[in-house]
Amino acid sequence: MTTEELYQSRLKRYITTMKNGKPDMIPIRPFVAEFASQYAGYTAQQATHDYRYAVKAYLKCARDFDWDAIPANMIYCWTGLVQAIGLTYYGIPGIDLPPQVGFQYKEPPEEKAFMPPEDYDLLISDPTGYLFNVWLPRVSNDIQRPGQPISERHNLALLKGGMAMTEYFSVLGNLAQSLRTECGTVSAICGILKAPLDILADKLRGYYGLANDLCYQPKKVLEACEAMMPHLMQVALDSADPQKQVPIGFWMHRSCVPLISLDHFQNIFWPTLKPIVEEIWKHGNQVLFYAEGNWDRHLETFRELPAGSVVYHVDRGDIFLAHQILGDKFCLSGGIPNDLFHREPEEVKDYCKKVIDGVARDGGYIMDAGAIIQNDARVDCIQALTEITREYGQY
Repeated sequence: MTTEELYQSRLKRYITTMKNGKPDMIPIRPFVAEFASQYAGYTAQQATHDYRYAVKAYLKCARDFDWDAIPANMIYCWTGLVQAIGLTYYGIPGIDLPPQVGFQYKEPPEEKAFMPPEDYDLLISDPTGYLFNVWLPRVSNDIQRPGQPISERHNLALLKGGMAMTEYFSVLGNLAQSLRTECGTVSAICGILKAPLDILADKLRGYYGLANDLCYQPKKVLEACEAMMPHLMQVALDSADPQKQVPIGFWMHRSCVPLISLDHFQNIFWPTLKPIVEEIWKHGNQVLFYAEGNWDRHLETFRELPAGSVVYHVDRGDIFLAHQILGDKFCLSGGIPNDLFHREPEEVKDYCKKVIDGVARDGGYIMDAGAIIQNDARVDCIQALTEITREYGQY
């Protein structure tokens, strides 16, 4: 079999499953991150500082493991881009963190949030203008607000940042092509979506700030989410797979019970997310609901979406409950606890068999860990996941 034939067979398997069908075997799509760099012999610092190491690591993993699909690069915090624009909200391995610790988000305390509570009207009136003119200077050491003296450093930050962004996304596109031509491996996702409420929690108000706002000014929170909806939808559509084969990645963070109340989920989070997903589906693109944490309380709500419009990924939720509630409408993925990957290979195999028996026998399941796989995972445990899926996951 040629590399292109291998790629086409894996792509067919992956697409068939995402449509909730039964392929020839269960596809394997691990969201590896710093695991890839460790496996290839690089530190997290090396793969973050120089994306060429990350590229080599992902290609090595794709060659060495019998995986159908992987994301192009989950070590997406490139130091060159972060420092080009002077961003302050990333903790970088080798600078802010030990060399073997993956990059982290740094959230300021509530009183120093990147968006203070009195800024809601500014955000609502012009979301993109607010982000560029107000938010960006707050998260950057180099960029000045309008009305402040413009320095050479400010101009260079914008210039270097744009150049770095263009370079980096070009590299990711080339990596996706190399995965295909050199390894016969599918690039698992294309494009990005975040819920409006998660944007507020992650990058603007912070979790504590948003929690206060939901109690004291929920109408402003709703209006802000509504104002951001068309922009987030357009970013998702513009970055989606033009061939409409692989899904848009949707990272689900802080908007589930108990991090927010059920009332806020039903009346703010869901009404400002559901129309985006439905519109994306009308354009022919699926969305990967990467449900970080436990979203079991909301499974019945997710059934409101059109059949086949999403792939639902289980992290700390109950994969068997998700199958019971969603399995007739959507493909599922994940559900293998990450803490198994620093135990013993036989434990990994036993759990994978349990999931295959309980969830995957009629198709519509993609093998993956619950969460992104970092460098605490043992190689023999990841190999065990791969081997048992190939041995036991045949149809």
